[in-house]
Amino acid sequence: MPAKRFFLTTSIPYVNARPHLGHALEFVQADTYARFQKLLGNEVFLLTGSDDNALKNVQAAEAAHMPVARYVTEHSALFKKLNENLNVSFDHFVSTSAEERHRRGAQKLWTRIRPEDIDRKKYHGFYCVGCEEFKTEKELVQGECPEHPGKKLEEVEEENYFFKLSHYQGKLLELIENDTLRITPTSRKNEMLAFVRGGLEDFSISRSFQRAHGWGVPVPGDETQVMYVWFDALGNYITALDYADDGNLFKKWWADNTSNKKHFIGKGINRFHTLYWPAMLLSAGLSLPTEVVVHGYITSGGQKMSKSLGNVADPEELIREYGTDAVRYFLLRHVHPFEDSDFTVERFKEAYNANLANGLGNFVSRVMKMSSEHLSKPLDIGFYDLANNTTQGGSLEIMRSHVEKYEFNSAIDTIWKEITVLDKLIQENKPFEIIKTDSQKGKEEILNLVQRLWRIATMLEPFMPETSKKIKEAIKENKKPETLFPRKE
Repeated sequence: MPAKRFFLTTSIPYVNARPHLGHALEFVQADTYARFQKLLGNEVFLLTGSDDNALKNVQAAEAAHMPVARYVTEHSALFKKLNENLNVSFDHFVSTSAEERHRRGAQKLWTRIRPEDIDRKKYHGFYCVGCEEFKTEKELVQGECPEHPGKKLEEVEEENYFFKLSHYQGKLLELIENDTLRITPTSRKNEMLAFVRGGLEDFSISRSFQRAHGWGVPVPGDETQVMYVWFDALGNYITALDYADDGNLFKKWWADNTSNKKHFIGKGINRFHTLYWPAMLLSAGLSLPTEVVVHGYITSGGQKMSKSLGNVADPEELIREYGTDAVRYFLLRHVHPFEDSDFTVERFKEAYNANLANGLGNFVSRVMKMSSEHLSKPLDIGFYDLANNTTQGGSLEIMRSHVEKYEFNSAIDTIWKEITVLDKLIQENKPFEIIKTDSQKGKEEILNLVQRLWRIATMLEPFMPETSKKIKEAIKENKKPETLFPRKE
């Protein structure tokens, strides 16, 4: 079967503050799916980056008494570093203020929009800087943005360019209803269908040069305006592929890729990715993404984890204390892939000790101790891989089916069930006792455990790549590895 081609993206976060655990969740989800597809023998391009041209970035720089360009560059680097520290296998990190091909690509996209879909008009309304969006009265809750409660909306009156989203109401409804543009999970699809049926309003796609403080991508042919951050930012999915020059990357991963263009995003920006972005592409005569996968929030004390609320958990601190794969494990198994999940350090530590230190780590240690003491090298471990495993109902096949549906928590549950089964097998069969009286049978029992441990390591690879690598290296060398997950008191 020929390899499939997958273009996968995360959203690009604002860089007005340091990254938090919610950003890490999205990076790790996208990377796990990317690694999974690579294990199946498919081609993958994973894109991530930073959204540099937002007004909130300008305000944060001014509050820090720093030049905007310097502030944005330094904070963008923090997001790239987090991706690296999470072992995210990204192919490109786009920084929208630093890449000339992004600027040119965004301007090209503007010029490709049908003239009848753009209108310049005066506007008066209430603006949420947190969302970088004007809010209609029906979207407010007690006069406040539901995404950023307690933050005063700015009353703004200016003349901007608007995109006529209303022109695409019927087409968007059709695309979403028949899953040409698939929205996962279904609950998020239903939200967007209800929103479209309620009537679509045109949205602003520019800001005055003055209100943007001169920061942003200039509107072609109008020096008084810069692009509204969402028009500029959404374009990154193609500008990073050299859309500006119709480059080979753009042709391979977007224009000629009709099956697998997937965006991983948070629920707060669902509308931008499933309504605004497709409408812009339709107007420009470009192909659409095939699926938008929407995760929930990581909450703290029941509230959305937010830089503005100050209730964020620092993923870098968790990585330093517990290690990269422990953080990946927690985000993928103990955070629901689609719904909100509350986070506490205590809950993290409990999961770490119970499932990693005492669970996986202890199991690997027991098996490899028996192997190194009683089996000689090289081991005849057999070969397991995800691409060629066709056992119906087997743990590999069950795990595959969950990952295909982005049910990362259920996929890891399958792996841990396998560990539990083998732990029980050790307790019941006691190969460490059998080998004292029946060397051949004892060795067969231990070799079976090592073979199944190799399969577990293969299954772990998309989720915990370093741990998978360490386990396989220990098996190849037939030695007990260093403690994978030291217990935390």
